[in-house]
Amino acid sequence: MSGIVWGKKQRDLIAAPYVHTIDWLEGTPRSGKTTAGIARYARHLIHSRDTNHLVTAYSSEQAYRLIMDGDGFGLIHTFRGCSRVAHDDEGAHLLIYMPDGTIRKVYWKGGGKADSHKSITGMSLGSVYFCEINLLHMSMIQECLRRTYAAQDRWHIADLNPPPPQDPVIKEVLEIQDCSFTHWTVEDNPIITPKRREEIRIACSKSPFLWKRDWLGERVIPQGVIYWMFDVNKHILRQIPGRDELIPVEMYFAGDGGATDATSIGCYLVCMTKERRHRLLRIGNWYYDGGQMAMSDQARRIVGDFIPTMRSKAGMRESCVMIDPACKALRLEIDKLGITTTTADNNGHDIKGTSKGIKVGIEELQSSMNDGRFFLVDDPRYGVEAAIKELGLYCVDDNGNPVDAYNHAMDEMRYGHNYFAKTYGIW
Repeated sequence: MSGIVWGKKQRDLIAAPYVHTIDWLEGTPRSGKTTAGIARYARHLIHSRDTNHLVTAYSSEQAYRLIMDGDGFGLIHTFRGCSRVAHDDEGAHLLIYMPDGTIRKVYWKGGGKADSHKSITGMSLGSVYFCEINLLHMSMIQECLRRTYAAQDRWHIADLNPPPPQDPVIKEVLEIQDCSFTHWTVEDNPIITPKRREEIRIACSKSPFLWKRDWLGERVIPQGVIYWMFDVNKHILRQIPGRDELIPVEMYFAGDGGATDATSIGCYLVCMTKERRHRLLRIGNWYYDGGQMAMSDQARRIVGDFIPTMRSKAGMRESCVMIDPACKALRLEIDKLGITTTTADNNGHDIKGTSKGIKVGIEELQSSMNDGRFFLVDDPRYGVEAAIKELGLYCVDDNGNPVDAYNHAMDEMRYGHNYFAKTYGIW
């Protein structure tokens, strides 16, 4: 990589000692953080006493393109002349021959799926490069960290653009692991000319979202968040209000799930105020983020623990258990355990004004949030964490259609609210 003109922050990063578990590079697009991260990783590979290493991104193709190739600055180019692409039982990798006669194997694998971690189970790794770590599945991140436990020179590096404030990677990785945090902006990239930097600044200044995320490098809620009116201080209750405030009327369950997707089961309590107005409380949530647990095992935990716990909490039995019509396997397993299920109302045939289908259900839930009819109740075991995560990430695309991501708890909430709205005349 001779001949490259590095910025000060890049030089400082590359030369810094390897004393933390994770070097965390977070900041704006085109800030030069990934190029510097690759150089720092290459330096680690040279000095590492471990043989096997890993680069992971959302897909294996992205891992190769962003880090292994890196627009001509990747590991393949850094070690040109003393390396070759090879393949063994663990997968494709860059085989690097070091001057002292030792070798390094740098594998590249996708990490964005619920079962991605299976591709590295059993491997022993010395280091991991997490490319766009916020796009990786949490099970993959945690498995990577476990795979390096026995390393002689254990170290990791992660790069990412600013994630939403609620992104679980902040709470579950950055705030737990020993991380060295470096913040990056466009001004840290020496290849961006003053003229181009000014063009970017002017473009970003026209949008508050782009200004904060792509110019200042701050964490912001994405544009187009569907339930933007949700307020954690207003819509989350610590406990179910007393009967002097709300009178319980009906309790039921609603759920969403899939064979390889997350499963979310919510417990809903309909209450009435002194003014005889109905309120809907989501008093508990059983959530499994997808992976290896069989649907039969999920059903046993839902029926054997979650449902009895919620019955005790609400002080009544449920009127029904409604499951996503597409999740026939979960319905079957719950039915086998003696709980009769029905299909949830997924808005498949709803039309209201110019809105159709899922958009009708979303708009009705938005109205209940705005009007103070819908609340989440936190619970020590079955709390609101999954919902909070998805509420901050569930958004629409450029055409105004809901993006099919971060929506398992959101779909479950919509199913639960559909029943409430149509049964109690809110619709």
